[in-house]
Amino acid sequence: MKRWFGAFCVLLFLSSLTFAQGGVKKTRLPPRYYGKVVIHNYSVQARLAPVGFDHWLHRSKFTCRLCHVDLGFAMSANATDIKAADNMNGDYCGACHNGKSKFDDKKIFPACAQQPVAAEQQKTCERCHSEGKGITPSEDFSTFVATFPKKRFGNGIDWIEGESMGLLKLVDSLDGVNSKSKLFKNPGDSIITPQVKGMPDIIFSHDKHGVWNGCELCHPEVFPSVEKGKAAVYSMNEIFEGKYCGACHGKVAFPMVECQRCHAKPVASN
Repeated sequence: MKRWFGAFCVLLFLSSLTFAQGGVKKTRLPPRYYGKVVIHNYSVQARLAPVGFDHWLHRSKFTCRLCHVDLGFAMSANATDIKAADNMNGDYCGACHNGKSKFDDKKIFPACAQQPVAAEQQKTCERCHSEGKGITPSEDFSTFVATFPKKRFGNGIDWIEGESMGLLKLVDSLDGVNSKSKLFKNPGDSIITPQVKGMPDIIFSHDKHGVWNGCELCHPEVFPSVEKGKAAVYSMNEIFEGKYCGACHGKVAFPMVECQRCHAKPVASN
């Protein structure tokens, strides 16, 4: 059974590296670029390079819930209509990038400035509007991940284990912008039985996901609530299309080619 499961994962991995949806050839990105988003809604009009947003850098400091729930960032690239005026008003990036907020006792640089931009401000603009300009990042990915437990895919590290080891100190609240979310009782681990015979059950940890997402990032938009006593049905095709688990996994969280990280419950031998 282990041999069958291993062969299945290898085939899934090879097919996912070769072709994306629609038969487009995919290239496996270096770990530091995994999860990177290029934001270009208004950059061209402002005669600026697109913004190169590194998820690894921001998720090393903040929870996903803080940005995608409290600050209102959409879950799809370029779906948030961010303007410079919004940032200068303290919204979106400007909630932290305001020249006043601190992380590890260091001030976070301001996100935007009024046009035309003064010469001394241009370098600050390029810290975000850096795509295609060959600008050296302010923080080095290799140095950051050096002490983290390693994994094969995605960013090449185990974020969950790193957080449990105390390597991360995640910020989950900002003064004046937090949503008044209802406290939920953690239901603990859930066991999800696959429809494919012989495939190990999924062990879904609400604890591990809750650290990053809270409850409201996933429910009810990503995972609609179901009636008590009724089982929700998810398909791998839907997940690969970006629904359910695929809203994060394969984009920022580790990709679905690491089957055993979800399908973790041993299959009973006959």
